[in-house]
Amino acid sequence: MGLMEQIKETEAEIKRTKLKPDTTAHLGRLKARLAKYKTEMVDGSRNTGMGGGSAADFDVQKSGDARVAMIGFPSVGKSSLLGKLTEANSEVAAHEFTTLTAIPGKLVYQGANIQLIDLPGIIQGAAQGKGRGKNVIQVARNADMVLMMLDASKGDIHRAILEEELHQCGIRLNKSKADIYFVRKKTGGIKWTATVKGGNAALTKGLTEAGCKAILQEYKIHNCEVIIKEDASVDDFIDIIEDNRKFLPCLYVYNKVDCLCLEELAAFAVLPHSVVISIHWELNLGLLLDKMWEYLNLLRVYTKRRGMKPDFDEPVICRAGSSVEDVCRGVHKDWVEQLKYASVWGTSAKHCPQRVGLKHDLHDEDVVQLMKK
Repeated sequence: MGLMEQIKETEAEIKRTKLKPDTTAHLGRLKARLAKYKTEMVDGSRNTGMGGGSAADFDVQKSGDARVAMIGFPSVGKSSLLGKLTEANSEVAAHEFTTLTAIPGKLVYQGANIQLIDLPGIIQGAAQGKGRGKNVIQVARNADMVLMMLDASKGDIHRAILEEELHQCGIRLNKSKADIYFVRKKTGGIKWTATVKGGNAALTKGLTEAGCKAILQEYKIHNCEVIIKEDASVDDFIDIIEDNRKFLPCLYVYNKVDCLCLEELAAFAVLPHSVVISIHWELNLGLLLDKMWEYLNLLRVYTKRRGMKPDFDEPVICRAGSSVEDVCRGVHKDWVEQLKYASVWGTSAKHCPQRVGLKHDLHDEDVVQLMKK
């Protein structure tokens, strides 16, 4: 039996099995088996019977402070948006599949260099390699954020299809990893603990001790420690074991809203993680940029020399949660060894200026003065 047949058979059995206390372990085992099959499908370790083509023309060297991957069905406006926001030249035409390779563009916003990548349109079945979808999704996996372009005039059906294709390839959108401690051991069997407030009674999403142990058996894991720190599902636990998932922020961009009536536009505008735009009329492009910056969660840290004003023209761009050490590396790698202390002005400081060390966490628009030993 081929890989795709095994996937379909397992999915059918999951649908047939009703969730009951005595079927929890069996469902967990089936979902773990399905996850393993889909990992084999994505990795290409077993042939799915579909051609994916070479990935060579999809190799895009990372550059800048962050990477944003634009995905969507053909002819939804990805190339047009790239042309509006960057100086990249991505061919635009009225017919489908105009873009055949990954085309990067550089967007400068809030002092950050953001790499925006126009990817070929993907179609249903992309996760199995249809329409070179695997190559497209692989680029998305290596991004810091996904911009899902949707045609508002066609309703919301494409969104669910694209979400499922990305989910099958291990991409989790607008979701964080479950707070579950899992570590393999050499001996000792399976030690399972739930520290959720309320104990086992608080686990309402279907993850039980029996289900966990059934999943571990499917993965042939016989010695480990598991601590459930939050109410989680079977799928959350499988994601922890697989340890190959990408948790990415995603902004759903509904284009062509100039074709909608006010009631339809309002319905899209209130959806979570969504922005409505019209590339043709250049409507809401400023709001889109603001939302992209918010979802990328970057920090601007300004540096200053002793006795001089801060340099507000060229900030050091860092990830949220970055410290003075990260700023030192951004200025020059030798600064980590040479730093005596740093003075910080801004919301991260208890008083201004505050003298801090390498481990001090910084906030957006902090000013830092680095002092050598």
